[in-house]
Amino acid sequence: MALKASQLKVGDTHSERVVENLTRTQIVMYCGASGDYNPLHADEVYVTQKAGYPSVFAHGMLTMGLTGKMLTNYVGVGRVTKFGVRFTNQVWPGDDLDAKATVTALREEGGKHYVDLALSTTNQDGKEVASGSATARVDP
Repeated sequence: MALKASQLKVGDTHSERVVENLTRTQIVMYCGASGDYNPLHADEVYVTQKAGYPSVFAHGMLTMGLTGKMLTNYVGVGRVTKFGVRFTNQVWPGDDLDAKATVTALREEGGKHYVDLALSTTNQDGKEVASGSATARVDP
């Protein structure tokens, strides 16, 4: 069912768990899907002994993609017209991520209806790992 402007109000929220217990395998699979084989995401020896991190960590764009999963589940596939995030903390193997969209505005332009959303993705400790915004076309 399509999201309707008439059923929304500023302040409404939608949230969902987008990944539970993120695995190293999922991170490495994203390396292959994205073509980004930076050793920070795949090489445990390099990242711990040379770069000084406790472990490999997820690509920021993997976090954005998981946030986008929540977004399209909420507004519908093919309805997002604008989507951007800022990565605020790293995502580690074992993390659970919850993404949330909050309605910040409802508007009409050129006879089409849009919803503006604030986005926030947090880990199991409540620490924000990505924040951003999106706009989507909605039915009247």
